[in-house]
Order: sequence, then structure tokens, then C-alpha cells
Amino acid sequence: MKVGVKMNILFNADDFGLTKGVTDGIIKAHSEGVVGSTTLMMNGKATDYAVEQAKHHPTLDIGIHLVLTWGKPVSQRSVSSLIDENGRFKYRSNYVETEPPNLDEVKKEWTAQIEAYLATGLTLHHIDSHHHIHGWEPLKQIIISLAETYSVPVRYVESLKEYPNLLLTDALWLEFYEDGVNRDIFSKLNRLDVSSVEVMTHPSFVDNDLKDVSSYTEKRKEELDILTNLSVPGWVNLL
Repeated sequence: MKVGVKMNILFNADDFGLTKGVTDGIIKAHSEGVVGSTTLMMNGKATDYAVEQAKHHPTLDIGIHLVLTWGKPVSQRSVSSLIDENGRFKYRSNYVETEPPNLDEVKKEWTAQIEAYLATGLTLHHIDSHHHIHGWEPLKQIIISLAETYSVPVRYVESLKEYPNLLLTDALWLEFYEDGVNRDIFSKLNRLDVSSVEVMTHPSFVDNDLKDVSSYTEKRKEELDILTNLSVPGWVNLL
């Protein structure tokens, strides 16, 4: 980072609405910590609760966490090629090793998720996705189209780096996760040669619903503890 120039840093919390514990943790990380935005899952276990909490905390920017690798579709129209025999999305975090999905059905489903979001009355701040699947090369044109249609920026992914006008920030920091969760975050970010960066976070209270749906649990509580106790350096401008 250049001397004398502030770096714009956005701490974004993924999985808003996944469970009540996740939602409450994100609200705490915002109201008592550095988290400035979050992204809502429209098919989460606590989506309605998250919408309610968002409306009670208007200073928290809300985006959408597009989903194709967890839970059930939102679309009322057929997206049969995207689901398994139980009606749940068949893709997992290893999607890059699988055959690309039906693009028309992906666009149909993601449009339905965004429209469901807008129907809540919340303002759409930005787009990202569960397991970063919006960065999957076969889906590149879909995400560009959605960003342009809804006039919102998208989380940085390598597949979109040639479209800086569509991106939320110049870079994405993924290392505040698992073994990388520690209080040394700002000194690490200070080494970046960018003017803006998004830090992906997953703060949460660990509830039984979370244990049922995710293998990433106890570290989320550790993230929450850190994000609510950070000292922000003078060279940082929190978004």
C-alpha cells in the first residue's frame, strides 16, 4: 500500500440467513465490530429471520449470496437438471470437477433468487455466491448479465478480473478462514498493493442447525470474537 493513502477495506460476512445462530453472529459482528456488509442466502434455514434483522439494522449493507451448491432451489419453474432425486442442488464445493450445468436453468434460478431478495424490500448492495461458484468459468456470462441487469457490483473472482467496472473491490482476501483466522489481519492486508479489498468472513454463534449443515463451525465463533475486538489502524477506511 502506498504511504499516506488509506486502503478501503470491506469485511463481508457470508451466509446471512443460513441459520439463526449465523444471522445473530453477523449482526453482532456488525453492530459491535468491523463487518460492514453481509450476503443473504434466499434458501437458508433462517432467511425470513435474517430479512427481519436486516430491516432492524439499516447500517448493515446487504447483498445476495447466490446458491447452487446447497439446499433447494427458489425458482417455481423447472430447474430439473440442477437438482438430485431429493430436490436439492446436486452440485457441491468440488463443482469445477463436474460437467457444467444447464446455463438457462442457472440463469432462471439465480434470477429467481435475486427477485425473491428484491421482494423483501431490501436494497441489493452486491452479488457473491456460496462456494464462489459465480467465478466458475462456464457461468461467467450469466453473472455479467445479472450484474448489468440489476446494476450492482460483484465480488472479485479471477474470471471477472478483466471487468473491473463490475467488481465490488480490487481484490478479495480469502485467508481469514480456518487456520488463517487470527488477529493479525490488518498487518497482512497492509502488504497488498490495492486501493480496495474485501475480506471474506463467517462470524457466527454455533447452533445445532449450523452443525447439521456445515463442517465449518467452531472457527466461526472464533471469527466473531476477533471481528468484534479488532483495533482499526489509521491507514484503514472501513467500508
